[in-house]
Amino acid sequence: MIATFPAHYVWWILALLLIAAEVLAPGYFMLWVGIAAAATGAVLWLLPALGVLPQALLFALLAFLSCGLYWRLLRPRFAREDADAGTLNRRGEALIGRRVVLGEAIVNGRGRALVGDGMWLAEGPDLPGGTEVEVTAVDGTTLKVRAIAER
Repeated sequence: MIATFPAHYVWWILALLLIAAEVLAPGYFMLWVGIAAAATGAVLWLLPALGVLPQALLFALLAFLSCGLYWRLLRPRFAREDADAGTLNRRGEALIGRRVVLGEAIVNGRGRALVGDGMWLAEGPDLPGGTEVEVTAVDGTTLKVRAIAER
């Protein structure tokens, strides 16, 4: 005798398989299709008399909607985060263009700049401590700075 179980279980099992496939081969696509399958299962749980064709159409619609929402709303955000991660292990490069304050005067071309709660070596024109400067380049752990023109 073959045991039968509610049809919404099929959609939930499909959702689990799709999400598991996403874990094995990440790319964000299967996750959203898996979410659509889970949502289809939830609708079928609420409306158990829904036929096979309406289920398939609902699944296709939800898959397009979930993928579209990802593409339109989340993907640009992830792309920005990926761009920011480009300097993850090169923190100094992320400081280029940023304004910092000299913690120690630059004398004979060398001093120290305050960055957050730390001090970085700074090279640039002789300037007194407390002067706001702009980071123009980074050489290892030394910031190349220039004076900010008064407006």
